[in-house]
Amino acid sequence: MTGTGRAELFSLLDITGADAGECRRILASPPNASVQRALAALEERLGTFPTASITSSDISEVEWVEALLRFAPAVHEYHLAQGVDADTSAATLADMGLQLRINRRVHGQFGLDTWGWLTLHMAGNLFRLGRLQFHLVRAEANQSSAKSQWVLGVHIPEDGGLSRALVDASFEEARSFFARCFPDKPVATATCDSWMLDPYLLAKLPESNIAGFARRFTVDRCTDAPTDAVYFTFRHRGLENLDSLPRETSLQRVVLERIDDGGTWQLGHGHLAL
Repeated sequence: MTGTGRAELFSLLDITGADAGECRRILASPPNASVQRALAALEERLGTFPTASITSSDISEVEWVEALLRFAPAVHEYHLAQGVDADTSAATLADMGLQLRINRRVHGQFGLDTWGWLTLHMAGNLFRLGRLQFHLVRAEANQSSAKSQWVLGVHIPEDGGLSRALVDASFEEARSFFARCFPDKPVATATCDSWMLDPYLLAKLPESNIAGFARRFTVDRCTDAPTDAVYFTFRHRGLENLDSLPRETSLQRVVLERIDDGGTWQLGHGHLAL
């Protein structure tokens, strides 16, 4: 890959600053056997609409970073072949740069502990459309209906608010985007699995944009997720050293005070009709 090619790649993935320097170093040598196996795994999934991320115990984090970098152009080309416009493809793949920056905030160094999350993007069925990300997958047995065998999983990137106008626009874009680019996979339902759908949060901050977002969904069930609220609010791993975290906003206070009181944060698993 030439210097020009790397510049185009880093622009596509929104990789900047020190992260760009580390990625150049990674790409300076040919891929080793582990990276080649990671690339083969990504190639096998492209266009198959997987639900789950890849997990691996014998390919290192840095090797996965390299594989994701090397495979991204193939995903971009796949997007274009599906009728996805270049801007939407770039907005989707730019999550890699965002995740690299988040890793620096969490760990203070280059890395990508969320590499598994990025393997969903590389399968070609997850897209950033305005404020939200939408993951086109087959419906589970209990979600299937005569109307549609496909659903959209909704994900919430950290880089923005959740105002009603932004979320409305994102859902409207999703309706037209998937009808246009995947007309043979009609969707009637969106799902979301998030700590933001925990009924406790809605009760404590009923006027917040997060609560407004949560009210869109019918919550079908909840499961314990003790660390999710802490990680996504503070980008802090685990439940140790919570006294060092700020309590400047109402959300920060609610997240920590529930834990202080012996409570456990949960994932709300919800759905809405499109």
